[in-house]
Amino acid sequence: MMMEFNRSRSLSSDAVDGESDGGLCGGSEVAASCPVKCFRPDPVCGVDGVTYWCGCAEARCAGTAVAHFGICEVGNGSAGQALLLVHIVWLMVLGFSVLFGLF
Repeated sequence: MMMEFNRSRSLSSDAVDGESDGGLCGGSEVAASCPVKCFRPDPVCGVDGVTYWCGCAEARCAGTAVAHFGICEVGNGSAGQALLLVHIVWLMVLGFSVLFGLF
């Protein structure tokens, strides 16, 4: 399974201007366009509380530093995790509604 992310971003983010990830991921240079080719999941948890499934390259492309390797804990109070939970619940409700003919 290959996932490809292509994000255009400005070079003026904090991650590029010197915010470091404690040496967890090498290098902090970010190109104007960030193609990330992900052939296998290699999750890292960003300081923003979001799990980046394609590892350091995806986190760097998003302009955030890495807090630790592995997935972020659910319920850590981050807005990204809360929004993900809302989307999952909404998709389940919508799926059951379609399945049982309510919509």
